[in-house]
Amino acid sequence: MLIDTHCHLEEEYYDNLEEVIERMPGIMITAGCDSRTNKEVLERIKKDSIYGVIGIHPEFVESYQESDLKWIEDHINDSKIVGIGEVGLDYHYDETTKEKQKELFEKQIILAQKYNKTVVVHSRDAIMDTYDIMMKYPDVKYVLHCYGSSIEMAERFLSLHIRFGIGGVVTFKNGTRLKEVVKKLPLAYLLLETDSPYLSPEPFRGMKNEPSNTDIVALKIAEIKGLSKEEVIHTTALNAIDQFDLPISL
Repeated sequence: MLIDTHCHLEEEYYDNLEEVIERMPGIMITAGCDSRTNKEVLERIKKDSIYGVIGIHPEFVESYQESDLKWIEDHINDSKIVGIGEVGLDYHYDETTKEKQKELFEKQIILAQKYNKTVVVHSRDAIMDTYDIMMKYPDVKYVLHCYGSSIEMAERFLSLHIRFGIGGVVTFKNGTRLKEVVKKLPLAYLLLETDSPYLSPEPFRGMKNEPSNTDIVALKIAEIKGLSKEEVIHTTALNAIDQFDLPISL
């Protein structure tokens, strides 16, 4: 069973959202980023094939309200909400909010810890601060979404309860570092994802991504690791079921 562990199934991205959902022959986990998209997650998970995570992305650190965190806590145990995300640190465009981002990240980790939920982590140009904060809460379950750092950092992260989300970047010609991570890490630590509508894999790079492209990611991982695509799909599905406590049998 294909499981796309990270996508954004929002109406603003797709004119044909229902068709996009129907084209995916497996399970999708759609991720919220702010108050509006978190509420949309609750609408999406009414479909049998869709689960969700809710959280406040670091991009919204200046605009979120404490009531938004209260709303997340109120809904964290809703049926089919399987984690807190997409949360984390992003210093790519603005480093002036670093301390605020760290504070927001920790608040949401603590919330996940309280309810034994996976934290879906976004880290962009902030890998060491991300690592240092996560190490403060080593008993929390983590996914490093769209992992883009080195194999050396990946090996350091393995001391935590962690898996790595692998998406379309692994198919890119300039995705050498991620290919090395995929080659060296055991398959038990990998999850398939698309980050739809972003990061379409080759040969669709530059086009709008969708969950059905998870199959292309699985094929590339299989090529890198010298495995069959079927084994990659099956093992990563088991990984996802374990990571998010999905009520699914293979």
